[in-house]
Amino acid sequence: MESIDSELLKFYLTKIFFCRIPARREYSIWVRHRRLAFTPRRTQGCGHKNKQHIRAGKFMSMFDLTGKVAVITGSSRGIGRAAAVSMAEQGARVVVSSRNQADCDAAAEAINAVHPGHAIAVACDITQPADQQHLMDRAREAFGPIDILVCNAAAGGTSVLLTQITAEQLHTDLDVNLVANVGLIQKAVPDMIAREDGAVIIVSSIGGHSGGSALAGGYSMAKAAETQLARTLAVELGPKNIRVNCVAPGLTRTELARGAWEDPARQAQMLSRTPIKRVAEPEDVAGAIVFLATRAGAFMTGETLIVDGGKTMA
Repeated sequence: MESIDSELLKFYLTKIFFCRIPARREYSIWVRHRRLAFTPRRTQGCGHKNKQHIRAGKFMSMFDLTGKVAVITGSSRGIGRAAAVSMAEQGARVVVSSRNQADCDAAAEAINAVHPGHAIAVACDITQPADQQHLMDRAREAFGPIDILVCNAAAGGTSVLLTQITAEQLHTDLDVNLVANVGLIQKAVPDMIAREDGAVIIVSSIGGHSGGSALAGGYSMAKAAETQLARTLAVELGPKNIRVNCVAPGLTRTELARGAWEDPARQAQMLSRTPIKRVAEPEDVAGAIVFLATRAGAFMTGETLIVDGGKTMA
């Protein structure tokens, strides 16, 4: 440290200590043979929901989610589970959901083992409106109003050329990957509208940003539509301070993409056009989801964060 801005240093010392030691009493420290005196003061911003606040004497970062309630679909494994774990680490109470109750229970138990009381498990078939409503009701009963919704659950597509796809097959792709998300959002946002604050994150795919695979046309259509869903809702809900964004992962080590990353030839072919030469881990994508849910992403809406190691731009 060649020079010391004493006023700045006193400011940070006050921020660090003012929630831990008696206020309005002078304290001093010695830095490079210089005595700096400072007086902690309780400030109006301490603990205010829209101010950076201090807990246990540590800075609460812009990624802090203390007190927030997050509903995350498809969160018993993969990207959704990584997002649930990451949000719990940041202080959120999370609702783990997928179709299988046992899988949900296991994921929630793992979170609660580290962060007691921060997770519940609720099975949900997102294509069923009654299940959607039950999911939101259980979240509110357990934790209170919903602050964050992560639409992560998806299905892998019907592997049929669009020139040959049947109406039933197309509905399967669209119902799981698009229509269900509309229903989930409709049932979650009333809490956010009432408080004029909230975040919706839709997990899309880079398959919606290119022609994609000829055998994943229905899936890619749905994923492209999700980005437009986010834009439309961003305009509709923006006046209520509700942000709606997408995250579009590339090849990620999940069950849905197992056929690609487990096959050496397919993986090599995909990574040959990816500057970062590896398969993404679920935690790589979870970081982007957490960003969009927190104060760090408070002025971003209607956008799609592409998390693909550079593949789309290369």
